[in-house]
Amino acid sequence: MTARMTGRETAYWLVKSEPEAFSWDDQLRAGAEPWSGVRNFAARNHLRAMRAGDQAFFYHSNQGREIVGIVEVVREAYPDPTAESGDWSAVDMRAVAALARPVTLAALKADPRFADLALLRQSRLSVLPVSAAHWAMICALGGGTG
Repeated sequence: MTARMTGRETAYWLVKSEPEAFSWDDQLRAGAEPWSGVRNFAARNHLRAMRAGDQAFFYHSNQGREIVGIVEVVREAYPDPTAESGDWSAVDMRAVAALARPVTLAALKADPRFADLALLRQSRLSVLPVSAAHWAMICALGGGTG
């Protein structure tokens, strides 16, 4: 059941991946793919808060440092199959669309409307919430999707 089917508002997120490890192109090829390997408690809790139908920006970290696409949660949190020990979670995501223009970290930092964006305040987390207002602004900066 998706967020829309339950009457719950869609929540928005940002997930980071190093493109040399798992890139947007890899996500496109994979279809639905586990978002696993998160080993930070705050980021893990964000994964656990995700619901089917929620959407996330796909962000290339380290190289590029830019939002390049949108993914959707298709399977809610379950035990992370890559964890050898500990209480870690994964979710499954599928690619929705590429941004027409990547939105760089530099552009977000230069725009005062994003001063309270979690990506700028908690830059080390790999999974972050995004407000509906910031989601709309970033989509606009990215020229829509597709």
